Amino acid sequence: MAKLVRILRRKRLPGLAALAAILLVVLIAIFGRAQKKADLNTLEGRQRFLEEQGWEIDLGSEKHKTVRIPVSLDGVIADYNDIQLQQGCDLSKHLGQTCEQYSYTVTNYPDEEQTVLVTLYIRNGKLIAGDVHSTALDGFMQGLKRE
Repeated sequence: MAKLVRILRRKRLPGLAALAAILLVVLIAIFGRAQKKADLNTLEGRQRFLEEQGWEIDLGSEKHKTVRIPVSLDGVIADYNDIQLQQGCDLSKHLGQTCEQYSYTVTNYPDEEQTVLVTLYIRNGKLIAGDVHSTALDGFMQGLKRE
């Protein structure tokens, strides 16, 4: 009987060790990802978030203001929200609310002949909208992820 217990322990021990190792890797991945999430309330956090999207910014170009989201999604705002919906944001959840708007000059946009800005709308530390756009009259607007 003692011999059988020793055999079972030897066979279970590697399995338990492997299970513990897998669990440890999963926990590190979950908590590591949570710790690396950018803090959008700080300049460094916004910079890191934008780098994750593929953009480099001129930190000295930061413009900040508090803005109010319109109370209804009509016309241009509805079109803007279509861009937001494509990237997982939805302004309809924030109608009439105030948020922080941060804008930066993009320094790594492929077409260097035009000025390109990135704008983030942040409420309670969370991104509620954002875009990358040209300042030219015939310019463009796109979501935050670099294409």
